[in-house]
Amino acid sequence: MGRSTMMSDANVRIPEEAKERLAAIAAAEGLSLRAYLARLAETLLTPAERAERAEKALAALKEWNGYAPTAAEEQDLDSVLDRRLAQATGR
Repeated sequence: MGRSTMMSDANVRIPEEAKERLAAIAAAEGLSLRAYLARLAETLLTPAERAERAEKALAALKEWNGYAPTAAEEQDLDSVLDRRLAQATGR
């Protein structure tokens, strides 16, 4: 994900509270809302990028220590992670 010198304007409709929250976060980091959103977009992964990283991580684990979970094991582990994340975030 490299930086582009091209700029385009975009109108995005979000709740006022969300805009104010994002603007406050940006200001606290010394950024404009536009700069903060551009930086945020550079740091987030698309679903395809996340899948690619996960695939590479599994391949590295398999090569390193033979870890190769079955689809059922992956699903069980995902369920455990989802439950723990929900507990940690109070959701």
